[in-house]
Amino acid sequence: MNPRVLLIEDDPRIRRFLRASLPTQGYELLEAGTGHEGLSLAASQVPDIILLDLGLPDMEGIEVIRRLREWSHTPIIILSARGQERDKVVNLDAGADDYLTKPFGVGELLARIRAALRRTGAGEEDKTADIFTLEKLRVDFDRRQVFREEEEIHLTPIEYKLLSVLIKHQGKVVTHRQLLKEVWGPSSVEQHPYLRIFILNLRRKLEDNPTRPHYLITEPGVGYRLRGE
Repeated sequence: MNPRVLLIEDDPRIRRFLRASLPTQGYELLEAGTGHEGLSLAASQVPDIILLDLGLPDMEGIEVIRRLREWSHTPIIILSARGQERDKVVNLDAGADDYLTKPFGVGELLARIRAALRRTGAGEEDKTADIFTLEKLRVDFDRRQVFREEEEIHLTPIEYKLLSVLIKHQGKVVTHRQLLKEVWGPSSVEQHPYLRIFILNLRRKLEDNPTRPHYLITEPGVGYRLRGE
């Protein structure tokens, strides 16, 4: 069966654009113009992924996220013209999986959708099981070994834990706060300099060109994500 995408969006231009784009790529599209209609369709039609606008006519998108997260783990990708750092952080911390700023290209949206569907298909628990591979990068979790092609890369315990968290959420934007909490603990959520230093060290060890990272992508002002493609 084709993956089912629920679009919660009141802008007719975006709806027409995605109505013309997604079905041709093998997706079944459901549409809702309000938050309440979207919540109803999410419950009755059980979509595989939800695309959500923040500026809905009847409620804010963050309220839709909070209500969905009371009972659903369906991936949510925000589609919004609001590109401020605070908007991204607040909505990702509320339970959204990814954030795409309008205007966006269909290619990038499709890549984000594929990454989200891969995560749900495999289950997060499986992301850190056995061996993970991404192009030249390979991580053997049983032996706690990291390789770039055939060269073993020696990581510190913190670097290894940070990479493991990013792998678990592959393709998903992980906020600074979430990374600090998962790697260093709840008391360190404001210690952003720690994170920048360790991301820089990881890039030096894993990237061909650390100044133009291919694997460890910065989402400015929000966090980081491990490339999903």
